[in-house]
Amino acid sequence: MQQKKVVAPKFEMAFLLPKYWLTWLSIFVLYTISWLPYKGQLLLAKLLGQILKILAKKRYLVAKRNLELCFPDYSQEQRSDILKQNLNNAGLAILEASMGWWWPDWRVKRKAEYDGYEIIEAIQAKGKGVLAYAIHNMNLEFSCRVAGNKIPSVVFYRKHNNPLMEYMQYYGRNRSNKYMIHKRNVKGLIQALNDGELCMYLPDQDYGRNRSEFTPFFAVPETATTTGSLLFAKEANCETVFLVSIRTETGYKIKVLPGLENFPSGDDKYDVTRINQTIEKMIMLAPEQYLWMHKRFKTRPDENAPSLYD
Repeated sequence: MQQKKVVAPKFEMAFLLPKYWLTWLSIFVLYTISWLPYKGQLLLAKLLGQILKILAKKRYLVAKRNLELCFPDYSQEQRSDILKQNLNNAGLAILEASMGWWWPDWRVKRKAEYDGYEIIEAIQAKGKGVLAYAIHNMNLEFSCRVAGNKIPSVVFYRKHNNPLMEYMQYYGRNRSNKYMIHKRNVKGLIQALNDGELCMYLPDQDYGRNRSEFTPFFAVPETATTTGSLLFAKEANCETVFLVSIRTETGYKIKVLPGLENFPSGDDKYDVTRINQTIEKMIMLAPEQYLWMHKRFKTRPDENAPSLYD
């Protein structure tokens, strides 16, 4: 029987072996940087963004291609400007992870803004769980900490391949979540919703052909869109909302939007199409902050069709 919660990893003496020294150095550097003034970290993020353009060239090209596919009516200059800012946000995302893991609560609260949380509170007041559809904005790691300071949530969790980083990641993320469950523990998330919890689900990536419908996403008419997002809404005693995290000039705003009406409707393709439409609106609040480096259009309706990334 699968554990309801992810079990907290224990510190191992093996972490002191030489094979982990480089990891320890990276942790030390990031921890030290996290204590720099925030404006200083913004400047450093631009440098990291340029480094990523070189070291993560494939991801950079994926982001460039995604912008071409999604915004064909934009000028080359418009797309280039979004891509440039997106690189800066990618660099900042590295630092935001350390901020989310190690900043004290008082420092997080100084950067926190909330909009629309009364929607969540009203649903929970009815004794129902809240299924929040969120998106992969670059600032997600830190924004989860911000959101958790308001209402701790239950989330899916994927272990890190490096045992030492897994130890750091678990305790870093556990500061903002009520508890975490394995990414494939569907029954665990349904139970959490039935218990009246706020649960996060991110339906905006390509999860493959299984349990997917091909629906429009921006200018791409047939995009593999998971129907897994509907399973929880159908099976659990819950209502849905949409949640987006935006980095502003003064901090990080967690914005809650109302769920869809007549949802789920019984027509999966119609429902995930509406989810995509709402996700588009959420992305357009700050398109430069979105994770364009993911191969969102990797799965095609025709398995033999050429890749959109070749």
